[in-house]
Amino acid sequence: MTIHPTALVERGAELADGVEVGPFCVIGPKVRIGADTKVRSHVVIEGSTEIGARNDIHAFAVLGGPPQHTAYKGEDTRLVVGDDNLIREHATMNLGTVHGGGVTKVGSRGLYMIESHVGHDCTVGDNVILTKQATLGGHCQIGEFAIVGGLAAVHQFTRVGRHSMIGGLAAVVKDVIPYGSVWGNHAHLEGLNLVGLKRRGFSRETITTLRAAYRLLFADEGTFQERLADTAETYADSPEVMEIIDFIRADASRPLCLPEREV
Repeated sequence: MTIHPTALVERGAELADGVEVGPFCVIGPKVRIGADTKVRSHVVIEGSTEIGARNDIHAFAVLGGPPQHTAYKGEDTRLVVGDDNLIREHATMNLGTVHGGGVTKVGSRGLYMIESHVGHDCTVGDNVILTKQATLGGHCQIGEFAIVGGLAAVHQFTRVGRHSMIGGLAAVVKDVIPYGSVWGNHAHLEGLNLVGLKRRGFSRETITTLRAAYRLLFADEGTFQERLADTAETYADSPEVMEIIDFIRADASRPLCLPEREV
C-alpha cells in the first residue's frame, strides 16, 4: 500500500494490498478499496463506497457523493463498483437512495470517460463504456457491453439492453432493446448495433437472424403486440432474439424506442 503524504485517508477506511493513493486525495471513513487499485490524484471517495480490485481512478473523480435527489436526507446508502474499471477525470458516481433500493451498482471492466456520470440507484453491467460527458439519470439499468456516446443523456428509470449503442448527443427517454442502435433528440431506433455485434464475435448466422427478426418486429403490418408474438414464435430457437422479446415484455413502465422511419 502506498499513500502520498498529502492524501487524507480517514480512520475506518479499508485499503487492500497494493492500493496506491496519490496526492491530495480524500478517502472517507466508510470506504473500502480492493487490491491494486490506483487512486491517482485529487480524487474524492466518500460515503459507504466499495471499490473492487485493479481499478484505475483519475484526477478529480468523485465516487460515493450524495445522490442528487431532494428526498435524500443523509441515509447510509451505498455505491458498489466492480473490478478493472478505468474511471477518468471528473467522472462521478453517486450513492443510492432509500426509495431506490439503497445502492448504486457499477460492474467490472468498464470505461468511464471524462465527466461521465452514473446517477443514484443505477445498475450498470460489465464492459460498459460511457464516453465523454455521457450521463445516466437515476434508476437507469444499463446492460453489459452497452456504449453511451459523448454528451448523450439517458433519462431516469430507462433501461438500455445489452450490446446496444447510443449515439453521441442522443436524448434517450425510452427503453432501448438489446443489440439496438439509437440516436437523436429524442432518440429513435436506427437499427441494430451491427458494428458492435461484429466486433464482439457474433456469428454471421446470428446477425442474419437478428436482422430478420428486427424487420418482422418493426414492420408496418399488424399491431406491435401481434408482431411481437409472431417474432417470438418464429425465432423461439434464437437466444438473442428471445432476449429482445423478453426485454420488451419484462417492463412496460416506459415506452420503447422505435424506428422513426419505415424499416
